[in-house]
Amino acid sequence: MLVDMVLISKFLVPKGYVGITIYPFIFLKYHNLKTNKTLINHERIHLRQQIELLIFPFYIFYGIEFLIRLIRTKKWITAYQNISFEKEAYQNENNLNYLKSRSFFKFIKYL
Repeated sequence: MLVDMVLISKFLVPKGYVGITIYPFIFLKYHNLKTNKTLINHERIHLRQQIELLIFPFYIFYGIEFLIRLIRTKKWITAYQNISFEKEAYQNENNLNYLKSRSFFKFIKYL
C-alpha cells in the first residue's frame, strides 16, 4: 500500500482541477475532498505511476505526451483527458482495489 500525504492548497492545484499529485504529496483544493475515495484513488494511481518511472521521468513523459496531444487536438481538455496516465487513472478510479492487482507499467496499455 502506498503511504501518501494529503495536503490542502488552493494555490498549488491549478484552476479547473481539484487535485494534483506531486510525489509524495497529494494536493487537494478543498479540505472536504479528503473524504472523496474516488478522487484519492485517482491520485494514488498517479503516485504509483510516478514511482514506476522514478518520479522525475514521469513529469517529462507526462509533459511531452500532453504537448503532442495538444498539438494534435488543439484542445486543452481533450489533450489532458487522452494522456495515458490520466486515462488509466480515470478508467480505474472507481475500483478502490485497483492498485492491489495493477500490473507494473500498466499505463502503457492506455497509450
